Amino acid sequence: MLMNMQASGALFHTATGTAFADVLINGQRQTWPIRGKRFRAWLRRRHYQETGQPLGAEAIRATLDLLEAQAQFDAPERAVHVRVAEHAGHIYLDLADEGWRAVEIGPGGWRVIGCPPVRFRRPAGMLPLPMPEPGGSIEALVPLLNLTSRNDLVLVVMWILATLRSRGPYPVLAISGEQGSAKTVICKLLKALIDPNAAPVRALAREERELMIAANHSYLLAFDNLSNLPASFSDAFCRLASGGSFAVRQLYSDDDEVLFQAARPILLNGIEDVIRRPDLADRAVFLTLPAIAEEHRRPEQGLWREFEIARPRVLGALLDAAAHGLRELPRVRCEELPRMADFVLWATACETAFWPAGTFLRAYDANRRAAIESVIDKDPVAACVREIVADRGTWMGTASDLLRTAADIAGGGPISWRNAGWPKNPRLIAGRLRRAQPFLRTVGIEIAFSREGRAGNRMIRMTATLKNPRCNITDPRQQGLTCDDPTTPR
Repeated sequence: MLMNMQASGALFHTATGTAFADVLINGQRQTWPIRGKRFRAWLRRRHYQETGQPLGAEAIRATLDLLEAQAQFDAPERAVHVRVAEHAGHIYLDLADEGWRAVEIGPGGWRVIGCPPVRFRRPAGMLPLPMPEPGGSIEALVPLLNLTSRNDLVLVVMWILATLRSRGPYPVLAISGEQGSAKTVICKLLKALIDPNAAPVRALAREERELMIAANHSYLLAFDNLSNLPASFSDAFCRLASGGSFAVRQLYSDDDEVLFQAARPILLNGIEDVIRRPDLADRAVFLTLPAIAEEHRRPEQGLWREFEIARPRVLGALLDAAAHGLRELPRVRCEELPRMADFVLWATACETAFWPAGTFLRAYDANRRAAIESVIDKDPVAACVREIVADRGTWMGTASDLLRTAADIAGGGPISWRNAGWPKNPRLIAGRLRRAQPFLRTVGIEIAFSREGRAGNRMIRMTATLKNPRCNITDPRQQGLTCDDPTTPR
């Protein structure tokens, strides 16, 4: 058995050294980690079928050790994906069904295939997607989602399409609303469209290690009912959204590390906006759900029944849009790219499958501007800087000068502005200003740092400026399109 696996090329390893094996079951290729429970059980069963004898614990440990060594040193390196992969200009979506089938999406359309050229693994809890059906409409989502405007629908659809790219970056979809506004239900519906799971939403992890484990075992991460977001998790979400690396010490080991490198779509909800730091807010799309009147409420069971009926055709419509995006992406050009530029380019390429060119960017710009205003208002340092520049046009001084100016504006002395969230000493001011710099620049405030004088004093200069980036499609067939409702699907 061992010689057959090595000779058939069934063994391989990932870039981080994790050993995998391709196993044929009922004519279908399945990919399992060699140290996983499923492969261990298959090995026992295969040995019993061949010999009629059970495989003892010591024998199976020795067998697994040998297979792992062969996979790491004598077998090729391959990438292993969860739910979504890209290869040779095509996107592959794992249906996670018993036949290990996947959807292949290319510029010419999509099809379901039985043996994709990429490897998928199936973490515990992953559920199958339905067989997609052609001819569907994205409008079937409207009665299922409690959204306030057509712009919100555009942003949600483009966020879903972004999850069909395997390499990111992915904007964080942050949903807020009062109690009973269907935040949790919408999160479950959106996750079920692309990455259904036995545990669709979860509480925020207690530490970054748990977040890494969750990201390693799930593709789309959905966090429910958040009341706050610690600074360490805000930074971790930034890395996950844009693609980053995590390394933690392996349990029961002094010097070995467990490495994880990937980008993951993130979905979160809470009664209030929990994203307060500008660096994460710059990677986010914000939705505020309206209250649902009592007379408009309906049983959740009926809602899910409607969703299950519509899901195959909605998924087919999303796959059509992804194929359209692959065709149009080479023609998309942006004069000035905002943050999450790859997401903007992809959404701009996909939008014309449903709406006229420019629809997404208008919705995204409006969402970003509202988010910028909200984050600045919540940050006392940024809010004070905006007030100073609005009053004076230009301001220059040291961090200590800025603290004194802030105290004068607060009108209540040092205690009041320190309690309002200001840094407790001038040394911390620069860090807070640098973090707020991108959002302040967007609203027309430029901040520069320099050293002046013989003593090399650190000076801060704040100046009012103007800036208005734009993005469009260069395809002349997509220019000059008008309609009464810019978000009405074609």
